[in-house]
Parts: sequence; C-alpha cells; structure tokens
Amino acid sequence: MNKRPKIKPNLSTTDKAIELIGWIAIVGIWILTLFQYSSLPETIPMHYNLAGKADGFGNKNQILTLPIVSSVLFIGLTFLNRFPHIFNYPTKINEENAFYYYTNTTRMIRFLNLIIVTIFGLIIFKTIQNAKGNADGLGSWFLPLTFGLIFIPLAFYLTKTIRTKNDNNTGFNNE
Repeated sequence: MNKRPKIKPNLSTTDKAIELIGWIAIVGIWILTLFQYSSLPETIPMHYNLAGKADGFGNKNQILTLPIVSSVLFIGLTFLNRFPHIFNYPTKINEENAFYYYTNTTRMIRFLNLIIVTIFGLIIFKTIQNAKGNADGLGSWFLPLTFGLIFIPLAFYLTKTIRTKNDNNTGFNNE
C-alpha cells in the first residue's frame, strides 16, 4: 500500500458547528429517552414496516438500544474521521491533493454522522409518541426523508470529489 500523507485538515467554522450540533443531538437523544422512560408503557413499538406502521413490539427497556447504537455510531465515526488517510478515494492521494480530498471527505462524514443521529432522534421521538398513543407509526414520510437525508448529501460530495478528480482542481472553500 502506498504511503499517503497524514495531513490533518483544519476544521472550518462550518465543520465545528456540524460537530457541535451532533454532540448536542446525542445528549438530547439521551435526555429525551431517559426523561420519558418512566412514563412509557411496558410494551412499546420497536419495529416499523416500510409504510412506517409499527409491526413489532417489545419491552420498554429496548428503547435504550436506540441511543446506545446512535452514540456508538456517532463516536465511532467521529473517531474514524480523525484518520482521513485510511479512507478510499477515487484517485491516488499525494501531497498536492491530500488536503482537498481529506477536507471534502471528512466534511461528508461529519454531515452523514449528524444525519444518522438526527434519524435516530426522530425514531426515538416517534417511538415514544407511538407508545403513549399520541401518534400512529413513523409516518409515510419517514422512509423517503431518511433516504433523501442520506443519499442527497452523499451524492453531492461524491459528485464533487469525482469532478475534482476529472478537473485536477484541488482548491476547496473552507467555509
């Protein structure tokens, strides 16, 4: 394997804001779950079909799985994002293009990390609402919204990366 430069991209104000909002969202997910836990019935919806309707139920203790999984994913991706030189890229990384590709890719991961936490937060919120009888399922909007939230930014960043590869342009706007 070739030796890629180990450059640490500087975090722009945008990057710092995205990361901070992600951490606030993780704390918010835990606060929501823990504060609502005692008021939940013993059996709550735990699985939803493609139409957003509850089709699997479990003990209320299982609601704790959602903030645990979202926290592990968030912390794991945040940690992994510190090592952009190990990611896969569509071109050979060298001293000239490393800063651009690393910055672009770490920002994409940061956005996706925030999106994942947001999706988990919505699932937790809607599960609590369903358990208390204040809602019926996740809603038909949930699956298209989830796909849009994940794939639109992913397509944007991948397109940007591929265009840069084709244009041999290594400039990047840090804000």
